[in-house]
Amino acid sequence: MRSQPEQQAPPVQRLRIRYAKRGRLRFTSHRDFSRAFERAIFRARVPMAYSSGFNPHPRISYAGAAPTGAASEAEYLEIGLAEVVDPAAVRALLEEALPDGLDIVDVVESPGGALAERLQASRWAIDLAVAPEAAAAAVATFLATDTVPVERMTKKGLRGFDCRAAVLALSAAPAATAYGEGVRLDLVLRHAEPAVRPDDVLAGLAAVAGLRPDGAPLLTRLAQGPLDEATGTVGDPLIA
Repeated sequence: MRSQPEQQAPPVQRLRIRYAKRGRLRFTSHRDFSRAFERAIFRARVPMAYSSGFNPHPRISYAGAAPTGAASEAEYLEIGLAEVVDPAAVRALLEEALPDGLDIVDVVESPGGALAERLQASRWAIDLAVAPEAAAAAVATFLATDTVPVERMTKKGLRGFDCRAAVLALSAAPAATAYGEGVRLDLVLRHAEPAVRPDDVLAGLAAVAGLRPDGAPLLTRLAQGPLDEATGTVGDPLIA
């Protein structure tokens, strides 16, 4: 009979990490990032705790990853350690080990609880090559509509859902974009099931108001964290 695997000790410290995906690294998929991060952990000699079983893995928990192609200033994960270390030292080691464009923003001790439960909403900037007047009119029409059905291809096939209910705030302002003068949408999305993404909101704007910008939109997540229901603002999930 195959012998039972050695049981690993539980983590003695947990750290929560905020990182950014910038520039060309916005095209890094979540799977590619997880591989790059595990290699960086190994190169930096961070004293990771490991799971038990026949194939132990470093204790890393990912939460709320942005879609491939979107830049982000607010991605989060949590690691479990076998030794107590200085969070600032871990930040410095990981910054050196990760490629430019996958950048560590902050490292703090975990206050406990589930990280994913603190990621209740996201704020996004969406740059579009479109006339400001057309964008403002489309936003007004979208916000005045109670239900905006859209469709998205999933692993289980084409799925339809309402993208309007998840939108807590949406506005448009003239801005310089990669395509020249255009528009920046400021979007706050509630995290819910089914998950509504910025490209779903763009599909909704096209459906209800015919807004179809030239060129691909540039998506950047600016914040992700607990939602203040009174003000509609997104807080910092690393603050207890």
